[in-house]
Amino acid sequence: MALLTAILVGEFIISGFHPFDSIILMAERFWGLLNELWVLKTLAFAMMVGSVMTLIERSGGVNGLVHELSVQRSLVTSKRGALIPSFIAGVVIFIESSITSLVAGAIGRPFCDRYGISRAKLAFVCDSTSAPVCSIIAINGWGALLLGLIGGQIAAGLIAGEEAHWLISAIGYNFYAYIALVVTFLTIWYNIDIGPMRTASIIEPSIECEDEKGSVGLFLWPMVWMIGGVLIFMLITGQGNLLKGSGSSSIFYTLIVTLILMYGYYRFKGAMETKTFLEESIRGAKSMAPIASILLLAFAIGGVSSDMEVGKYLASFIGDYLPIPYLAAAIFVLSAIIAFATGTSWGTFSIMLPIAVPLAVGLDAPVALAMGAVISGGVFGDHCSPISDTTIISAMASGCSVQEHTRTQLPYALISAAISLLLFITVGLLIA
Repeated sequence: MALLTAILVGEFIISGFHPFDSIILMAERFWGLLNELWVLKTLAFAMMVGSVMTLIERSGGVNGLVHELSVQRSLVTSKRGALIPSFIAGVVIFIESSITSLVAGAIGRPFCDRYGISRAKLAFVCDSTSAPVCSIIAINGWGALLLGLIGGQIAAGLIAGEEAHWLISAIGYNFYAYIALVVTFLTIWYNIDIGPMRTASIIEPSIECEDEKGSVGLFLWPMVWMIGGVLIFMLITGQGNLLKGSGSSSIFYTLIVTLILMYGYYRFKGAMETKTFLEESIRGAKSMAPIASILLLAFAIGGVSSDMEVGKYLASFIGDYLPIPYLAAAIFVLSAIIAFATGTSWGTFSIMLPIAVPLAVGLDAPVALAMGAVISGGVFGDHCSPISDTTIISAMASGCSVQEHTRTQLPYALISAAISLLLFITVGLLIA
């Protein structure tokens, strides 16, 4: 609703404050976007990711992975190692943040209860690995959104080059995600409890880790096909140069191939009938419809911002007051505030990237650093927000209340954010 309202208000201003003309302009903008091939590919990719996630879960792939790690190959023998399986699962499972939290929570509950570790600490591990990892290894819906937003800036003529190249450069400056993972690992390894985590309740397990049967291959093979497929198609579309490959096309083609291979493999394994496969594929695609809508609205507001020259205005307004070396730090803080207030990192990306890129270009500041600040700020604010879906799912998966989870993980998140802010200032001073 915020994005749609912003688009309508922007078109109202562009049309010279004529209500009827603003509605026509908005309709023309959406029609133009739906005629762009890269936009259609990005929207289709988001929908297909939903199909893949749903099929993996429905086939028993997630249960198979949980069973393999928590029952068949349990190597946990001490309190220090009780949270390691959850941390590893959180790092390895990067396809979608909700699945990351759910699987990490399912794996960690029995170990935490056995070794007297609070569920709040497990929720912290689940939450601190899900979004940060998904924003680093962006071969997922996060990557689709960011590639689409960056593609919008390229289409507007603000920056030149390939979306994938810009995304890789921006991820390199995603300081909060890297720091959060390091802080989480150190907290586990040295059993560090600070602030409210010291008094977090240790409860009896309400849900035991069930001995679920399922083939781990039903989960692992689609991951292999997706990772390998993206790399192969990036090389093909880039004519041998990975960084020159088309990100939107590569991911689009990869998802098509993955779904075809999944159908053959699942039928061969007897994991799913054809009718069930089709039904679950459609159900998964439908579940991503809101994300596709947000993507489309994000592309539209990017065009509105470009037409209104918002970046140039902010550049002229802020340039006199904010030194260029501190621009990335300011973008990080602003993005964090928006993400915390809205509970969504994706919405923050959609709002801030179309502003940060023109701002950096107008001030002749490092664009990739500004993009990285948007991503980091969005992940940090989302990480702390009590209304974030990842916060709520992490708490539910771990078996603790949302309030306790939010309160106990906040000190760790603030430490990571403080270090990240210093890094943005330092790097800004060095390269701006």
